Amino acid sequence: MLPTSRGTLALTALAPLVWGSTYLVTTEYLPPDRPLLTATLRALPAGLVLLAVTRRLPKGGWWWKVALLGTLNIGLFLALLFVAAYRLPGGVAGVLGAVQPLLAAGLAIPLLGERPGGRALLAGLAGVFGVALVVLKATAQLDTIGVLAGLAGAGAMAVGTVLTKRWGRPEGVGPLAMTGWQLTAGGLLLLPAALLVEGMPPALTGTNLLGYLYLAVPNTLVAYWLWFRGIGKLPASSVAFLGLLSPVSATAIGWIALDQALTPVQLLGMAIALGSTAVGALFGTRVRQTGARGTATPTSQKVASRVHG
Repeated sequence: MLPTSRGTLALTALAPLVWGSTYLVTTEYLPPDRPLLTATLRALPAGLVLLAVTRRLPKGGWWWKVALLGTLNIGLFLALLFVAAYRLPGGVAGVLGAVQPLLAAGLAIPLLGERPGGRALLAGLAGVFGVALVVLKATAQLDTIGVLAGLAGAGAMAVGTVLTKRWGRPEGVGPLAMTGWQLTAGGLLLLPAALLVEGMPPALTGTNLLGYLYLAVPNTLVAYWLWFRGIGKLPASSVAFLGLLSPVSATAIGWIALDQALTPVQLLGMAIALGSTAVGALFGTRVRQTGARGTATPTSQKVASRVHG
């Protein structure tokens, strides 16, 4: 991988590192049992701000493409993520999310012509194992709905990542506008669902408002811009491997902010997960030049040779 690509990879990695703070903010600063409200307030305000800043709207066939990408990457993913987080104790949701790189690598073969090497597959399996060591507890119990939601959320994000790479962006449209389109589309999907399922929002305190502001701006607007920017410049399976950083980041933040002790097993798991991220992101993908189709992104932005986990 070229040095410039490694710089892009490092910037893209900031997104899942920031996403790792979501659990702390949600549990410490937001009203309880409002997953759909939280998902909506993460996505919709940020998307509307970006629409106002960029002053660009999709045209033609991009309306349905943006609707689908916003559903997969934002609306469906965030809703399923919070369902899994509320129903699965002991960090099981983090382990389920760690299968995303493997799903993305498999989808990238027919859709993008990206062929993951043996190192990528081994890194993906090792990453799931490492994340499991970090977040699982011996007393963790499985909830069927939570497990299905966690797997479906990982699948939605994997499909969304690969399709975002495959379709690229319309000519003359930058990643900031593309991010605004998807956040708005996902937020508009979440808004009626939140009102129907959870009812009107409760009275919010100043602490709640600060928490939502954090989730909307650095945790969503900035982080998703970095994420989609990285997808446009790197192999989709390489970006997907970076998702392994999110549960590791969440554990580290809990250790620093909440004085949660780390066991030797957790430290070993963090080392395995970080090593798997590096191997999968830097060395795991080969791209067939004729494999990727349907992208409107300029050729200079394509990188021929790793997100969420």
